[in-house]
Amino acid sequence: MNTEVNQLTEQVIGAAIEVHRELGPGLLESAYQRALAHELRLRGVAFEEQKLCPVIYKDLLIDDAYRLDFLVNGLVVVELKTVDALLDVHDAQVLTYLKFTGCHIGLLMNFRSTMLTKGLRRLAL
Repeated sequence: MNTEVNQLTEQVIGAAIEVHRELGPGLLESAYQRALAHELRLRGVAFEEQKLCPVIYKDLLIDDAYRLDFLVNGLVVVELKTVDALLDVHDAQVLTYLKFTGCHIGLLMNFRSTMLTKGLRRLAL
């Protein structure tokens, strides 16, 4: 599975770089999300977009506690941002998503970066 996850992250990063190369850093997050979804489809990558994920607190089910930007092949969480700089709270957000999805790898991508690779973080649980 580790090889599969590595291949998936490479495919997603490649697709995101292509989107960023074409669109540049000045758009809203929603534009990048739609473009990345399109690019992933073109590349044949299986994903769910805007996936609701539940949180259980004691005996309370909060079924709409959060929404993943992308869940790729059920294995990789992808969170998009368009912010001046990634902060620790953004890392914490992705790590929380990993905890509640049972996934082990998350990609945090800041499309406002002048180069996407400078605004990219791979997080693991």
